[in-house]
Amino acid sequence: MTDFFLKAPVALAPVLVFLVVFHRLDAFKLVSFSMVLIALGAGAALAAASYVINGHVLDGLPIGFTDYSRYVAPIVEEVLKASLMIYLFSRNRLGFMVDAAIVGFSIGAGFALLENVYYLHLFPQANIGVWLVRGFGTAVMHGGATAIFGVLAQSLTERHAKLNPSLYLPGLAAAIVLHAAFNHFPGAPVMTMMVTLLVVPLTLLLIFAKSEHSADKWLLSDFKSHEHVLEEMRNGTFAQTEAGRFIADLAKRFDAAVVNDMFAYLQLHTELVIRAEQMLLAREGGEIILAVAGDREKLHRLHALEKEMGRTALLTLWPHLQFSRKELWELYRLESQARAA
Repeated sequence: MTDFFLKAPVALAPVLVFLVVFHRLDAFKLVSFSMVLIALGAGAALAAASYVINGHVLDGLPIGFTDYSRYVAPIVEEVLKASLMIYLFSRNRLGFMVDAAIVGFSIGAGFALLENVYYLHLFPQANIGVWLVRGFGTAVMHGGATAIFGVLAQSLTERHAKLNPSLYLPGLAAAIVLHAAFNHFPGAPVMTMMVTLLVVPLTLLLIFAKSEHSADKWLLSDFKSHEHVLEEMRNGTFAQTEAGRFIADLAKRFDAAVVNDMFAYLQLHTELVIRAEQMLLAREGGEIILAVAGDREKLHRLHALEKEMGRTALLTLWPHLQFSRKELWELYRLESQARAA
């Protein structure tokens, strides 16, 4: 038992330390501690599922364990981890590369933690070197692979409000290649551990630096753009813009009340996005702006307008408004904070 308590920290602690460091580097504080814990738990659940799936698939294939671990297991495990990330993207839970990286690393870390706990129980006689490699190598690889998938997926899908499966394939391919490359050198565990320790954290740190700069630049640009659109709506010139003319043309297909609701919906949506961006920009500067009752009232009105317009009008309107997934994420974040307040 004493031996277990000496080996367990080596196998389990490194990936958690990296996760804490990455979480602290989030300048916008986009990922809550509770979200990290949920992602860890979900990653552990996926590890349990992968154990069952890998067992069945291995039994049905005419290849040995070595080839399976090199060519099949990386596909099974990275698809499982990526599926959870894709669900989060589809629900607008991730908005920037930095939170996609943190949540992705958390899922991979949870996956690796359960895997290492299982192997600690299965191979108690393994020496400390094995757990060094699994703790500093395998676990960091799992977290890094899912984080890289998240970053590439976010980068390719951020301007698309609709789910497009093909845009997730490059990130999935990168995660699988990283995982497979790691598994190709079972005879050189120290080398693979050192390469992983060098490549994964450095890559993620570079991504964090780039993401913080691009997020700040995007927020400022988008904030000004939304303010300009809102000013056009308020002074009556929006009707002369392309989007305004499109909504006016809808009067031929919908009655006047629905078209008026569309203009009101667009204005309210823009106001709420501006409010969410104000809160994010303030948070970057170290100031916390809390949601207020007025935010909740506007969000309730937004949902009421969606019901009043009906599904047909919304489906007609949405493709022409060019709402990005980032803007939908901002609304989700604002609504979550309004509920909490």
